[in-house]
Amino acid sequence: MHASISQQNTNDRTAIVIGSSMAGLLSARVLADYFARVVVVERDTLPQEPQTRTGVPQANHVHVLLTQGKRILEKLFPGIDSEIKEAGAPKIDWAKEYALFGFWGWHPHIESDLITHTCSRAFLEWLVHRRLLSFDNVKFLEKTQVQELLSDESNSQVKGVKVYHLDRHQEEELTADLVVDASGRNSQARNWLKSMGYQTPEKTEINSFLGYSTRWYERPQNLEVNWQALGVLSKPPHNKRGGVLVPAEGNRWIITLGGIGKDYPPTDDKGFLEYARTLRNSAIYDLIKDAKPISKVYGYRRTENCWHRYEKLARLPDGLVIIGDAVCAFNPIYGQGMTTAALGALTLQKCLQKQFSGSNYTIVGLAKKFQKQLAQVLKTPWLMATSDDCRWESTEGGKPDTMTRFMHKYMDEVMLLSTRQPKLHRTFFEVIHMIKPPAALFAPGIVLGVLGQVIRAKINGNSRKVLATSTEVLS
Repeated sequence: MHASISQQNTNDRTAIVIGSSMAGLLSARVLADYFARVVVVERDTLPQEPQTRTGVPQANHVHVLLTQGKRILEKLFPGIDSEIKEAGAPKIDWAKEYALFGFWGWHPHIESDLITHTCSRAFLEWLVHRRLLSFDNVKFLEKTQVQELLSDESNSQVKGVKVYHLDRHQEEELTADLVVDASGRNSQARNWLKSMGYQTPEKTEINSFLGYSTRWYERPQNLEVNWQALGVLSKPPHNKRGGVLVPAEGNRWIITLGGIGKDYPPTDDKGFLEYARTLRNSAIYDLIKDAKPISKVYGYRRTENCWHRYEKLARLPDGLVIIGDAVCAFNPIYGQGMTTAALGALTLQKCLQKQFSGSNYTIVGLAKKFQKQLAQVLKTPWLMATSDDCRWESTEGGKPDTMTRFMHKYMDEVMLLSTRQPKLHRTFFEVIHMIKPPAALFAPGIVLGVLGQVIRAKINGNSRKVLATSTEVLS
């Protein structure tokens, strides 16, 4: 069994985590260093082998742990990347081996340190869960639903949760010093706070009405290509359809097709292939039309960006923190979810370290400090996701202002320039993988390159042509 590295400082305290999402699992890992007991309450039965479960309906679709997320995961679970590799998950250098057909054609290939192993969401969650089972102070309470929070008489301190055991049909009260709500988009934290006499937080929702469908394929034998993954982007304002091919363990491909503005891809065999054929580039269709499907077609539609602004509340009860999609959920098309969950867990770790420094073991004040610091972490991925979603006329909940429209035009120019400059392509992906801030794309050399490109376009009649539409670049 794995003993917590700070077990001597836990002061016999208990933490409860609601939900075994990636945010919940990573939070449990962090809490194990500061609490004598960590109880993860999960509504589902957690699988003994890598497989999807009811509580993660999106698990069959493409999931990518970005480079920043991979590095955090390795810090929390040393050696886990090697375990992913040993399971047969393919290694990808994202700047070199991800064939991207962007707004202006195929992007170049350049070596980078943006290297991860791609695998299924089910396998990654199963592996993290298995690693947590080796901690002697972490317990999983499965088939159990949290019904409400327990609090003191003044409702100023959360004292635990009231649960219902679905298998035994029994209620039980579990006491805790800290409750972490990682229950995802269906979180009841807003309602629980309201019932305790607190204001409900402001909610910002921006919905581009993306829908996507996914099918798994067997990777064709003897296929020789210079890439590992492939993406064809949609292009505002009219080309609403896009797709991505990502390899997974077991010599499999995961193909996800998506459409903006309710241009949803079908979930039948023929319709899925026909939709792939209509993308801006035929590369994905050409690869899968004769490939062997090994699953049905899965659909998913709940993709709106939604941020509950808990950090803005004047009052919060002590003993409760809210994390992951329960606070802020992103449009999944941008692949930020799991990495942002990892950043949230890292933020919780930093807050706990500061909170429990020296001989201070109180959790008073932790809730507000954490939610404010988490909000700072969320600003960048939120801006990246919602800014792009606001490119579409059909998007509801937010419209681009003058600055946002300028940013859209600037980023269009950056993407065009990156098709000609491999180093810029690498920088662009370093931003996407949350290794560098978006400000990196405003470095003087890049700004000058964009200005020169715009001037030349004006001289040449403002023409903007897609550089390549064939699949020859993929050979």
